[in-house]
Amino acid sequence: MARNSSEVVYQRIQETPIVPLFFNADLSIATSVLKACYDGGIRVFEFTNRGKEAPYIFAKAMEYVEKECPDLVLGIGTIYDAKQANEFIQMGADFMLQPFITESVGEVCGKHDIPWMPGAMTLTEIRQAEIWGAKIVKIFPGNVVGPAFVKALKGPMPNTQIMVTSGVEPNKESLSTWFNAGAAAVGMGSQLFPADLIAKKDYQAIEQMIAQLITTYREL
Repeated sequence: MARNSSEVVYQRIQETPIVPLFFNADLSIATSVLKACYDGGIRVFEFTNRGKEAPYIFAKAMEYVEKECPDLVLGIGTIYDAKQANEFIQMGADFMLQPFITESVGEVCGKHDIPWMPGAMTLTEIRQAEIWGAKIVKIFPGNVVGPAFVKALKGPMPNTQIMVTSGVEPNKESLSTWFNAGAAAVGMGSQLFPADLIAKKDYQAIEQMIAQLITTYREL
């Protein structure tokens, strides 16, 4: 079961609202990237459920985090159905994200008090997610709707907490635009993990990039 309570998950997101999204079928690469992000200051990390190796890699990553990254909140993304949700909850997932809304996944997360962050693109979908228990709703893909959409929805829905993924760049201008529009958190994947750095296993460079990004956020 989850290592961290839902309250801790939400608190960590509020404290450091930059969430890396990553998957690699090589366990050594996966754990090394986790550690680089952790050492760079990340405290919330989404392991993306992609490929048949994902459950095994996630379970091993969770064991690694317990020993090496004690205050890291580790969640799972790209969950399709309640069966998958249950499987990853049993492995210890601290939170769960989807690219869309599935009521049964929300029910499973609610039963186990696991933060559920489904993906949405319209106000109707966002509100439905909240009705089904989501306290943070993921706007995906963010590059399609844009910051103006987030700013507009905060008018009629000022208390809605939004995490934006896709379309967020690791620089001051992009972070400032999204957070000023009203985003509560942002998720970033390939932008944080250039293929050449992964290929060279230059985890120190990744750590430094993460640390600079967090510094940039703190200075907004």
